Amino acid sequence: MITIYDKKFDFFMTAEEVQAVIRRLADEISNDMRDLDPIFCPVLSGSFLFAADLVRKLDFDPEISFVKFSSYDGLQSTGQVKELIGFPDSVRGRHVLIVEDIIETGISMAAMLKKLYEKEPASVKVCTLMHKPELLQCDVQMDYIGREIPNAFIVGYGFDYNGHGRTYPDIYSLSDAEE
Repeated sequence: MITIYDKKFDFFMTAEEVQAVIRRLADEISNDMRDLDPIFCPVLSGSFLFAADLVRKLDFDPEISFVKFSSYDGLQSTGQVKELIGFPDSVRGRHVLIVEDIIETGISMAAMLKKLYEKEPASVKVCTLMHKPELLQCDVQMDYIGREIPNAFIVGYGFDYNGHGRTYPDIYSLSDAEE
């Protein structure tokens, strides 16, 4: 168990399990995209660890351009998506892979996709390390899903609680006593 601020979190997934999921995703993406000269757009801040490990496991060298959209405050989404760092103009005519740490409601991803399609990419694929299918509210196509998880608030391996907890190599979920 770990404590971040006023919340306790229980063990959820080992670093080794996370890396096995990423290896599988990297193999799938390599098979599909190696010949397309894609541009990967990891979503800051949560996906930075995932994106770094993912691209190092690929069998090709994609261009990388970070984007940042935000909708979270504390433990939940505000429902308002803010574009802090948008997609570069260089996505026009390119094959794009959005790399996200987690897709829950899909509201943020739907907003990102709308902005991205305005720039006329050749194709768009979405990769997420974690997905909470029971929370999905938008019709968002996910091409690569690392793992489906229940509706649990998680920290570690890039996932945070108010900016903290990202650097744990394992993943933890909010303790039942805290919910």
